[in-house]
Amino acid sequence: MKNKQPAIIRQIKPWLYLLPALLFLGFFMVYPLIDVLIYSLEEGYNSASQTMMGVGFYNYSYVLHDPYFLQALKNTFVLVIITVPLSTGLALLISVGLSSIKPLRSLFQTVYFLPYVTNTLAVGLVFMILFKPTAYSDGLINLLIKAFGGNAVDFIDGPWWAKMTVMCLYTVWIVMPFKILILTSALASVNQSYYDAARVDGTSRSRIFWRITLPMISPMIFYLVITGFIGAFKAYSDAVALFGVNLNAAGMNTIVGYVYDMLYGNSGGYPSFASAAALILFAIVLTITVINLMISNKKVSV
Repeated sequence: MKNKQPAIIRQIKPWLYLLPALLFLGFFMVYPLIDVLIYSLEEGYNSASQTMMGVGFYNYSYVLHDPYFLQALKNTFVLVIITVPLSTGLALLISVGLSSIKPLRSLFQTVYFLPYVTNTLAVGLVFMILFKPTAYSDGLINLLIKAFGGNAVDFIDGPWWAKMTVMCLYTVWIVMPFKILILTSALASVNQSYYDAARVDGTSRSRIFWRITLPMISPMIFYLVITGFIGAFKAYSDAVALFGVNLNAAGMNTIVGYVYDMLYGNSGGYPSFASAAALILFAIVLTITVINLMISNKKVSV
């Protein structure tokens, strides 16, 4: 006859299994978040002498009134608002097209996925070659613009709207392959009996898409939208690949870039300001994620 374990052992045992994961999350996620919160409240903190002048919300006030942060906030929001819907919509259209192609489907899927496994800095250099005027050429894109009767535009060192256009195109190019892969897999998992029944009833392709395909893959679409928002708010390396490390001078900094500059850039050495900016970003991302989740609970088919 087996000995029964005491009740206290049965209660503690699951927590012992979870202990390594809890320690990992506590050390690498909870502790840094608390540390950042403390830094953000320390006014006049000197990293060299480890001293401060007081505790309060001055760092948040400074960041929210800093022209560089406001520019970074504007750039980030424009990038998010444009690239997330555009990349998701294009990925959905391409995925539907790939799903309807039988021959060479695997080849096309591989071709569309290649930008995702390519180094972002390498892709940025290619975009610079395409858009940046040189002493010998106005760039391939400007040659096309001139061919249609337009005027050449400096997309790398020119006006803000031109630089933001390149930034958005670059971001869409980078993130779209992953979305195509996910949506193609989601489309393949839809039960074919729904399509067979709709065709028997003589339902049009457009109605099949809106009434069957879209509702069935809506959970995956909202997943990509939520992760897309989070990823776009964390954009930094994309801007560096296109405009160099001095993003403030280029007027193309992002919130993450602002945090990095406050820590290590030309204006670095201010961990309190960087912490305040990081928590503001955290609050923005958390709010938008919660809103997306609330919408998904009402709109997503299960």
